[in-house]
Amino acid sequence: MKKLSIVTAILIGAALSLTHAQDLKPIQLKKPDMARKGTLMDALSKRQSIREYSGKMITDQELADLLWAANGINRPAENKRTAPSAMNVQDIDIYVMTAQGVYLYDAKKSTLEPVTAGDHRAQISTQPFVATAPVSLMLVSDLSRFTRGDDASKANLAALDAGIVSQNISLYCASANLATVVRAMIDADKMTPVLKLKPAQKIMLNMPVGYHK
Repeated sequence: MKKLSIVTAILIGAALSLTHAQDLKPIQLKKPDMARKGTLMDALSKRQSIREYSGKMITDQELADLLWAANGINRPAENKRTAPSAMNVQDIDIYVMTAQGVYLYDAKKSTLEPVTAGDHRAQISTQPFVATAPVSLMLVSDLSRFTRGDDASKANLAALDAGIVSQNISLYCASANLATVVRAMIDADKMTPVLKLKPAQKIMLNMPVGYHK
């Protein structure tokens, strides 16, 4: 199956907005740019919550770097991530929402896998600014990956794991001069079918991402 760049995919998004997810194509992400300049201290000094975005789509490289920084694989031999997780269960999945559709980030293959076609960003929340970001990341925990503990302890661990991924996203955006904000006000009733979640999967956080307006 032919794979498209994210920019090419967005350009044909309007034509695909009424199609089924199987009509979307997987998107092969670029390799992360490990030579990016900037220091952690500089990123920390610039980190802030921003709720206004340019409508321009971020570049292929920025999207690839963003997702790798968020929860990509940094030690392939051990299948370990840029974000730690409780008991290394790696419960946090990242869903990527754009004008074209909804994709699931596959860190092992470095691809975006189709989930649902169409632009569903306005359904995330009643806050109108959310739909203006060209990319919206949904952090979802699969609680079934926790093999120990009761429901309350699993929920607490999922929240901690989501928070770590969220901070990775925030710091990457600060270092790359991208705007983002951490959000917990999410319409789960609307998003659950859009993301095609199983009962054990819980939406934890939403992070719109885009260029500064």
